[in-house]
Amino acid sequence: MKSTVYLKATISLLASCTYAYSEYASDLLTQSMTFMDSVYDAKAGYLYNIYYALQHETRSSSWYAAGLLARNEKDDCEQAVKILNNIIDGQFLNASEQWYGDYQTYPEEAYPGTEVYPAVIYNTWDPNWRGFIGTAMIVCYEEFGHLLPGDLKERMVKSLHLDAIGDTYRVFGVDDDNLAPFYSNAALMKAAVSGWVGRKVGDANITAEGETWSQEIVDLFNQNDTLAELNSPTYFGVSLFALTLGAKYLPADSVLGSHAPRMIGETWELVGDLYNANMKNIAGPWDRSYGYDLNRYLAIMSLWIWSFVGFEQSPLYPKPTAVGHVDDFEFGPLIAIMADYHKTFVSEKAVKALTSFGESRLVHRSAYSPAFDHVPRNYSTFVSPKLSIGAQSFSENVVGGPSVNPGQFNPVVVQWLREEDGQHRVGFMSLWPETQALQAEVSEKRLNLTYPLVNDTSKFVFLVDSNGMAGPKKVKSWNDIAGLKVKVSGTVEPQPETSFCGINGGWCDTVHDFDVWNFTYTMAPGSTQVPNIILDFEVA
Repeated sequence: MKSTVYLKATISLLASCTYAYSEYASDLLTQSMTFMDSVYDAKAGYLYNIYYALQHETRSSSWYAAGLLARNEKDDCEQAVKILNNIIDGQFLNASEQWYGDYQTYPEEAYPGTEVYPAVIYNTWDPNWRGFIGTAMIVCYEEFGHLLPGDLKERMVKSLHLDAIGDTYRVFGVDDDNLAPFYSNAALMKAAVSGWVGRKVGDANITAEGETWSQEIVDLFNQNDTLAELNSPTYFGVSLFALTLGAKYLPADSVLGSHAPRMIGETWELVGDLYNANMKNIAGPWDRSYGYDLNRYLAIMSLWIWSFVGFEQSPLYPKPTAVGHVDDFEFGPLIAIMADYHKTFVSEKAVKALTSFGESRLVHRSAYSPAFDHVPRNYSTFVSPKLSIGAQSFSENVVGGPSVNPGQFNPVVVQWLREEDGQHRVGFMSLWPETQALQAEVSEKRLNLTYPLVNDTSKFVFLVDSNGMAGPKKVKSWNDIAGLKVKVSGTVEPQPETSFCGINGGWCDTVHDFDVWNFTYTMAPGSTQVPNIILDFEVA
């Protein structure tokens, strides 16, 4: 792509933040921007990628640009203009290519689709970056357009139009693409961008594209009053952000504009039901997750919670940059900018649940992803002051949930409070997906799991939290796991095989940066019984 040189625009800079955000939203903006300030390359006009040697990244740079405009101090606006122009310069413009209208993942990368750098979706190019970058640009345009030069605003609209046109190339099951209405976060970003830019430029086809996708998402939501990509601590956060754009920037008579407020409210009602304020965790099961304890990894839902009730009451560890998946801290400015408006759709009951436990409860929900589920997935979660047990029953045509990713799919999750050095810590265990079907029953302190479609080679593999600094370092049974007593029965062999996965190796590497013990329960050779395991729990 040919680089373009721009004359420095004359920008009217204000002395302080453009808008006054609430205390907690302002704190989130300040702290997330401080984190990004430390990895910003002002000369290049990009954020550095925190994981690679002085390489830059495009997506997080767009989020930083929004934060710069919101903060609006010193040369913030000038830097935001530089970043946005850079991102647009890096847009792919060949209409014959699958990644048309998408953006570079980083400015140093080779051009995708060549013999030496083949086009690999979600690798050498990422179609979801149209949505992530596109929604960030819309926030910049809508919230801070008065700070941007006119020529840049024109470029942004043209870029967003190409972004939306390129997204029409995405067809589920074609060219390895997986975009569908049940891929909630990506589908909602597509609907928001298409709906906004289609109206902005008067493109009836793109507007209709946004409306069609919005209606299919809403129809799926209405089946169970839940998003199909259910209970993902990261992607619930993205979906709620996209819904907020729909509510705020699309006409009230549009599909997303009219339904987004209700969908936001319903989603937070579920979060409130599942949230264990004592543990500062959203109880499982999780359709997609990048960790097992919100105190130890950064999920975007934690940023929403921060914006509502403050950092100290949020799930985040006191030193948030020390946790896993920390790069999602870079999404913080977008949450901060939208938080006060977004919160108007959230009930007092749901907000209260984020700081006060309430009563023990059993929560039931369902979700459905038509391409993968033979029947709706049924979720049951028991939430008590020191113990959460969650599981889902499903019958699918894949292993690893609708995202077809066993590493992210957590169909069974148990969390408990335990003491370590005089402080509370959350322990966890999660069932590693092995089969296409599971029947799960959850009750107070009990979990009953059955594989209905498999045989004597079946196994139940549980990833169990390590014991931290003070607990046993040699684990052979549940007696060696800190803070939890477990009694096992069913048709499985009573003694598990145990192995360790850690930073320095073992049976396998860490899982999402977490050390885990594997507890594997097998069937007796030649058994004709249905694979079943029952676990009874007591917090020690």
